[in-house]
Parts: sequence; C-alpha cells; structure tokens
Amino acid sequence: MKKATLLFSGICGLICGGASVKAAEPSLESYADVLTVKANPSEEIYGDYQTNKFNHFSDLGAWHGYYLPDEQNKELLGGFAGPVIIAEEYPLNLASSINRIQLTNCQSGKKEDLSKAKITMHSYPGRLEQKYDFKDFTLTLQLVFADNRTALITTNIYNKTNHPLKYNIQWAGDVFDHMKQGNSEIDLKNSLSPLSNGVQVNFEEQRDTWNYFTTDEVKYQIRHSSPVKTSVSGNHYISKLNHPIVVKPKDNYQMTTTESYTFTKKESIRETSKSKEYLQHPENVMKQNQNRWQQYINKTVPLKTNVNSNYSRAAVKSVETLVTNWKSPAGAIKHDGIVPSTSYKWFVGMWSWDTWKEASAVARFDDKLAENSVRALFDYQIKANDTVRPQDEGAIIDAIFYNKGEDRGGDGGNWNERNSKPALAAWAVWNIYQQNHDKQFIKEMYPKLVAYHEWWYRNRDHNHNGLAEYGSMVSEANWKRDESGNIIKDEHGNPIVNPDAIIEAAAWESGMDNAPRFDKDGIGTEDEGVKILENKQKGKVVGYSINQESVDLNAYLCAEKGYLSQMADVLGKKREAKQWSKEQHQLQKQIQKKMYDKKTGYFYDLQLLDSGKTKLLVNRGRGPEGWIPLWANVANHHQAQTVRNMMMSDSEFNTYMPLPTVSKSSPAFAPNKYWRGPVWMDQALFGIEGLKNYGYQRDAKQLAANLFNHAEGLLDDGPIRENYNPLTGEGLHTKNFSWSAAAFYTLYQDTLNSK
Repeated sequence: MKKATLLFSGICGLICGGASVKAAEPSLESYADVLTVKANPSEEIYGDYQTNKFNHFSDLGAWHGYYLPDEQNKELLGGFAGPVIIAEEYPLNLASSINRIQLTNCQSGKKEDLSKAKITMHSYPGRLEQKYDFKDFTLTLQLVFADNRTALITTNIYNKTNHPLKYNIQWAGDVFDHMKQGNSEIDLKNSLSPLSNGVQVNFEEQRDTWNYFTTDEVKYQIRHSSPVKTSVSGNHYISKLNHPIVVKPKDNYQMTTTESYTFTKKESIRETSKSKEYLQHPENVMKQNQNRWQQYINKTVPLKTNVNSNYSRAAVKSVETLVTNWKSPAGAIKHDGIVPSTSYKWFVGMWSWDTWKEASAVARFDDKLAENSVRALFDYQIKANDTVRPQDEGAIIDAIFYNKGEDRGGDGGNWNERNSKPALAAWAVWNIYQQNHDKQFIKEMYPKLVAYHEWWYRNRDHNHNGLAEYGSMVSEANWKRDESGNIIKDEHGNPIVNPDAIIEAAAWESGMDNAPRFDKDGIGTEDEGVKILENKQKGKVVGYSINQESVDLNAYLCAEKGYLSQMADVLGKKREAKQWSKEQHQLQKQIQKKMYDKKTGYFYDLQLLDSGKTKLLVNRGRGPEGWIPLWANVANHHQAQTVRNMMMSDSEFNTYMPLPTVSKSSPAFAPNKYWRGPVWMDQALFGIEGLKNYGYQRDAKQLAANLFNHAEGLLDDGPIRENYNPLTGEGLHTKNFSWSAAAFYTLYQDTLNSK
C-alpha cells in the first residue's frame, strides 16, 4: 500500500503512466460500454439456451472473468461482481461479489454507504472501472488482467477536502457453496482459508463429466498490497487492514489487490511470486494493458474512416468478444487459442474451423495469438504412429478441450475425434502470413497443411475422382448399441455400423449440422437420400463418406490448393507450387462442369447414385454452399453472375438480415432453426467476399451494411450472437460468439471501409 503519485483518472492518468498518446489515435474511453457487462450473478449462471444470463469481461487468456455490479443491488457495491470461473470446461459463478471494499471513517465511526454516492461504472477496452463520488472523497476501482491467471485491482481514494481523512479499511466476500442448473444442484465442495495478505478459496476433486471438473490443486487467491488479518466463517470472510490509512488533503491514496485463479500447484506458486511484483508496481501492469489495448484499437479502426461511428464500435466489440474468449494453455490445451463462447455451457473448447475463422481476424490485431490458435489444433494432428487412429494420418480432429476423451486417457466428454471440419486451415495460415510476413510460420505449417490436404483425398474421396465428400472417421460412436449401451456385433464379432451416427458425423464435418442437404431421407422421388460409403485401403476401412460430393468442401479444397501453391512459392519450392496450381485448375474445371445447374443458375452438391450415375441435388434447396465457389474464385464469370442474382433476390437470400443459410424460397426454410434458415456470419462473410471477387462491390457493401444495421444489439450494447433471424434480425442461440465477431470485424475492415 502506498500513496498514489498520480491521480486516478477516468481518461488516462495512472494507466498511461505519463506516456503521450497521439492525438489522432482513437482513445479507449471513446469505446466505453460497447458491451454491457453489468450483472447480479447468482448460483444459477445459465439462462436461456444454457447461456450465461450476463456478459462478462476477461483478457489475456485467463480462465476467469468479472462483471460490473448491478447498481440496484447494494450488496455488490465496492467490488467487481463475480468472478465467473471455468471449471476446466464449464462456466460457473464462484460468488456474487467475492471482494468488496468497506470504508469506516475513523473520526465519525461511520461506515460509508456506497449506495449513497454518485455512481458511475464503465467497461472500457481492456479494463473495468467504477467510481463512487461523495462530498468529501471519491473512491475509484479499476480492474485489468496482469497475466493469464491473475487480475489486478487498483483502488484509489481521493480526498476532496482541506483536512486529512482517516479510514479503517476491510474487504469482505462470500463464495457460493453450490451451483444450480434448472432443478438440479451441484455441491461445489469449496472452502475458504486465510492467507497472510488475503484469502484463498480451496476446491476438492470432482469429476462430473457433463457439468463440473475440479481437482484439489485448484485455488482462487486474493492478495492485498499490505498485510491484512483475515477471519473466515463458513463461506464468508473479512480481511481487515492492520492499520488505518490517512489520505492527505487534495491527495490520493492507492491500494492494490490481485485475484488469481489457478489449476495446479505449479501455477499457484508462479502466480504468488508474480503477484508480489504486480502489487509493488501496479503502474507497470496498467501501462502495459493500456499500450496493448491501444494497439488493438489502432489496428482495428482506421485513422480516417467515413463509415458510421457505430460500425467502429461494433468492430471494437468484436475485438472484446474475441479476447474474452481467448484461453491460455491449460490441461490438454497446449497453445493459446479462442473458444467459440465462454458464455455457453458447451463451447469452452477449441473447434478447428472456428479456429481458422477466428485466427484470420485476430491476425489483424494480434498475430502471435492467431499463430498460436492454429498451433493449438495442429498439436493434435494425427500422426502415422498414432495409437488410436493411425489410418487418419494428417487429419485435424474436430474439437479439443481441457480434458481429452477416454480413448486418449482422459475423462472428458466433449473432446471429439469422430470427424474433421471444412478445409480452411491453409486459408487461415495464409491470412496470418499476409499480416505479419512470418516466413518461419509458413515453413512450420506447410508440411502439416500438405498432410491434412492429402488426408481428404485418401479418406474422403470414395470413388477417387478428385471430388471429396464429407464423412466420419472410424469411431466407437458410430456403432449400434443396445438399450444398455453395449456395442452390437455381427456373427464375426465385428461392430455393426449405425448409419445415422455416421450421417450425423458427416453433417458435423461440414459444419452445417442440421442443414437440409443432409436430411437422411432426401427430398423428392428421385432423391435416394443420404447413404454411407466405406472408404478402404488394402481392404481395411479407414473412414466413411456420405454419398454426395459437397460443392463447398471441394471449393474449399480448390482454394486450399491455391494457398499451398503460394506457400510453396514463398519457400522456394517452385515445382510443388506449379503442381498445386495445376491441381487447383483441374479441380476448378470439375466444379464448374459438374456442380453448377444451368437451369437455376446455382451450385449444388452432387449425389452419387447406386447406378453409378450422379445427380445434382437441386431438389434439396439452396444454401451458402452454392456461393462458396465465388469465395474460392472457382466460378466462371457467367456462373458468378447468376449466383449473384440469386443472392440479391428478395425471394431468395436478400432478406431483412441478408444471406440466410437456406434460401427463403426453400420449403425447408425455418428462420429460427440453426442451419435451416438463420444467418450465420461466417457464411455471410464468405458470400460478400465472393461477390467482391467478381466485381460486385456495391452489392457487397449493401449486404454488409444491412448485416450491421439489422443484427439485434450489434450497434448498441448488446452481445454478438451465434446467428440471427433473417426476417427480423433477432439474435439467436448463444451469445458472445467468436466467429460472428471475427466476421463482423473483417466486414468492417474490408468491405464497409473499402473504397
């Protein structure tokens, strides 16, 4: 604890550390409250759709975060609400407000009632701030993250009077002893114990696969910059400063606190040591935070922009969303990466195609985080000597989590190796390279990308004609089971395949889980429906395909050949670059010839019939898969024109919020039903980029503006949603969704700000 040498300012003051900021730079304060994070957290974190009732703030890959307190709840004032912690894979509120300051005037003996103050609270990029303004003094609290396990809270008391003010200071808090999920409760089995300079929350070993994971090494520790005496009563504690503080007239008094959430003993020891430095020199932490976030904003918002300022606020909200969803290495996760949403129960893991899309945007403001995001998935690229699925050498699995699956020796249930995801990894790597020109990253990733690309043709091209299909890996999840969950086997002792399970995995592999084009029974009398095909090598099944060559998958693979060609060229591999370019041209011709319907002027999946012939699946309606050839520069100009006409038609894709996942004219169109109608921002982005590739700049800008203008909450303080109703713009499914944020960010920079 020490007297503040710099005023606590809502604009710069302490956090700038005296550093000058260019006048032309947009200040962090000009982006206050782009997302509301005020909350009244309770034991039941989830609201609708198993999503956190409130939005929270986090940074630097931390596995915990905070809210601003709801001003209507007096019990929350004086501290930051929460924290919300991630129990390895699942979010929960640890407390309503775990660390609240209380001031008692030594002269009058009066305990200051913070609810009587003039209260202002703001979330700024990279920090939370609350201010309590009284007649005699102002209390200001600021919270930033110092590293990926520790938050720093700076507390400042400014004496407005001409005489000294003397206070006894204490902090108090409670932790929840259980969490609620609907009608069920989970006993958290935590406890409090004093520290020499604070208090500690202890956890017990609990391995509830679908709800809650902890070990007895997990700790939540609060440390103060001066010694305190802590008393604990059940799940409540009070930490009192050993001596009163004196605030000189017209002067400031500063105190600092750290709050660390750690998973292991090693992490706890490390954060204890680092916290000593943070508590002694908080100005360094605040300055680093200010500089980093200023760089983020500078790289996001052009110095000269003619677009609606609310669009810029939405772009900053996109950055905040992506950074809050940043998770650092922990458990099985070896590199920093970005999860789809820490607001949703099931999304605190890293999916492959989510990662490719997020990294492509993040590279623009934090290229190292983008590189590590890609590495996080490639850490689990299947090798030839893999003990579980060596036949999938080169593949990138669908999703990784804190805990591996049972096959890998873990006890997690969310880890998924049943399928991969669309071929966008090379696109992501190339986009990162375009930002930082890191040739070493290309050198590192190129052979891995080649192995992944080759896997598609080895394990997902059933008839070896150069057109791939979505499918499934060999997995126990694909076998039929009896009512007791036991695998059903044939007379030879071999597991019997469950076609529905493989079709499900194939739809997951496409990323468009329940899209009409994967409806098992098909549509119409000439549609044979979705069937499964065995892919074999030397008589052994190495994977499964469904009986349709998907146009989006092959367009992605065609684009990937182009990116691999460019990477080979960067690395001086001229022969390989030429070969990739040749293959790209050959595949492009196949897609143009076989997957485009002249009558409707659109691209479709191609069904492999039992007769050996093929059928364009025009009958299943139209979705984003048909404009992906424009994004991949696969279509010829006539084809691009007819697809453009479809995209701009009010009866097809030019809805109130444009570019839905099923055309409005389709009988399967359902505007609230996941991949059967809602607008998913990644596909909308690809559609707009496809239009731009063929010169339709005005159309692209019009659609992009409508996406921004009509997405519920985007231009005010609402969260970015997983998807949107195309007829109303209503936000659907979960909140604070990373790839939507990445898409809005990219559209802002490349389309709305383009000439």
